[in-house]
Amino acid sequence: MSSPAQGGASAPKEEKKEKGIARVLTRVKTVLKRDGSSSSSRRLSAMVSGKSTSSPKPETAAKSEPAPKSKAEEARAKYENMEGVSKLTRHQLFEERAKKLGERYGLDIKLTELQTGSPDDTVLRMDKPIRMRVRRTCHRCNATFSSAKECPNCQHARCTKCTRYPPKRTEAEIIASREKRAAIIKANKENAPIIPDYSYGLEKKQIVLTRPSKTGGQDLVHKKPRQRVRRTCHACQTLFISTNKTCGKCGHIRCTDCPRDPPKKDKYPYGYPGDEFGPSSIPHYECTNCRTIYPTGAEHGTKCKNCEVEKSDESPRVLPRKVDPGPDPVVVAKLQERLEALRVA
Repeated sequence: MSSPAQGGASAPKEEKKEKGIARVLTRVKTVLKRDGSSSSSRRLSAMVSGKSTSSPKPETAAKSEPAPKSKAEEARAKYENMEGVSKLTRHQLFEERAKKLGERYGLDIKLTELQTGSPDDTVLRMDKPIRMRVRRTCHRCNATFSSAKECPNCQHARCTKCTRYPPKRTEAEIIASREKRAAIIKANKENAPIIPDYSYGLEKKQIVLTRPSKTGGQDLVHKKPRQRVRRTCHACQTLFISTNKTCGKCGHIRCTDCPRDPPKKDKYPYGYPGDEFGPSSIPHYECTNCRTIYPTGAEHGTKCKNCEVEKSDESPRVLPRKVDPGPDPVVVAKLQERLEALRVA
């Protein structure tokens, strides 16, 4: 009597064990599927089926299946068969981009600057028509219409009084807009910006700024603006050749009386550097101790302002040089008056 009761009690335990093992196997399958390892899941399913049906050939079935494709290949194969998708090489793509940028901004772009990968690689392109987003507003409650023609707020049917953004243009306005755009593109071509020549490989080479010529000749090179100085001989009124201090006509050596164009007497009151003293130049002398200049026409015995050394025959004449102008005494007096007015008693 006891033996059949014991056998009936052990049967549900064995069923529970089998159910637990099946649950573990299903959990392992789902985890492997999430990780994207299809091969391992196939092996596991083959092992489980082998245990259940006792078939000893799981490896041959796995070998007969084709190799799985990558996600990129699957996506490419999917889009290649779609309508409106065309193949394009990278060389053609970069050439089209360079042409559009050149027309819009007046730039001369080389394809080697844009190209990164192999020029023979193909790229998929989908040609879509240009669409403009149009918004309509209800003229009763100022609510924005959705894709339906009924106002979501007041259930008003869309009519001609409901405002449209952007407003619909007439044929004349469209033609005027096209002409304006063509004029802008033409202006960008003619007045192209200055393009720097970036040469990072050559350290000694400096960046050269060029601009295309309007006549189609050689490119214009940007150079630092310099002032052109002309010196004229006061004896025969002949222009001196640059970097030459002797007149080519009369042999006169350039002096302080030879005029300079443009003149700068405020910076060079005693003559220009490198000039000889002319016959009509006014002599100025400086102190032997502190190089302070004596006043114009000062006699011997005049004391220096700084060190009080008297002027003598040993005092040298001031050579032509650049002098920084001192502060204007009128401006200094005005500043002193303002400072005195700001003082608080």
